[in-house]
Amino acid sequence: MAKQLNFKQELVGVFGKPVAENPTQLMVEAAFKKHNLDWRYLTLEVDPAHLGDAVRGARAMGFQGFNCTIPHKVAVIEHLDGLGESASAMGAVNCVVNRGGKFIGENTDGKGFVVALESLTEITGKSFVIFGAGGAARAIGVEVALAGAVSIIIVNRSEERGLKLVELLNSKTPANADFVKWEGDYTVPRGTDIVVNATSIGLYPDVDAVLPLNHNSLSPEMVVADVIPNPPRTRLVRDAEAAGCKVIDGLGMLVNQGIIGIEYWTEITPDAAVMRSALEEVFGS
Repeated sequence: MAKQLNFKQELVGVFGKPVAENPTQLMVEAAFKKHNLDWRYLTLEVDPAHLGDAVRGARAMGFQGFNCTIPHKVAVIEHLDGLGESASAMGAVNCVVNRGGKFIGENTDGKGFVVALESLTEITGKSFVIFGAGGAARAIGVEVALAGAVSIIIVNRSEERGLKLVELLNSKTPANADFVKWEGDYTVPRGTDIVVNATSIGLYPDVDAVLPLNHNSLSPEMVVADVIPNPPRTRLVRDAEAAGCKVIDGLGMLVNQGIIGIEYWTEITPDAAVMRSALEEVFGS
């Protein structure tokens, strides 16, 4: 007797420029396999000129959602039906969810960071120093502010970008944000609770790059987080551990933002250990 095959699959994907081995795809599909979900996560290169066509195509093909990478995180907004609270505040989308036929833009990067951080400490009432003023810093800054952070110092070389992020945080969130121009080794103010590297310093292949930071200003009472997943144990992570700090590596944020995306699409909470294991096969542990 012939075996009856079911070819119906739900689809999600990533719009951007794919790499040869997409870690997010490996992580998400590992979760789908673990939970016996008949879903596929597709990596699709989309030219900026054809972004609108790609979104319309995703609607026509019944996609349950998709991720957006650079350069589409802002441009995609005009093709969507609405935005979640934090995506609206930061003006950027990395995750689109099909809710009743409407494509709603969310941003899971900062949310993933919040989940990872809350596994170590509460956010409410805490003070932050965030290095960088790009997309990662913006996502993290908005989310920790909405989660109850009281003060955020943005440290960045570009004054224009840094002040722009501070203005966004002060106008769109309840936190109090200030800017410090990054010149030389930055000394973390005493009493700071959480220090975050949201720059690309230390990313492969420049794994020995040192964040310009006065490491003597780190103390065991602080949590230090690095958003870089490759390698997970950056110089900052190792130096912070040596100073007695609790640390969060870049895999924590990446896994948790993936979990949130899968929850949005499938309404199932996937196994975090399976997803992290898939990433560790690519990046190491």
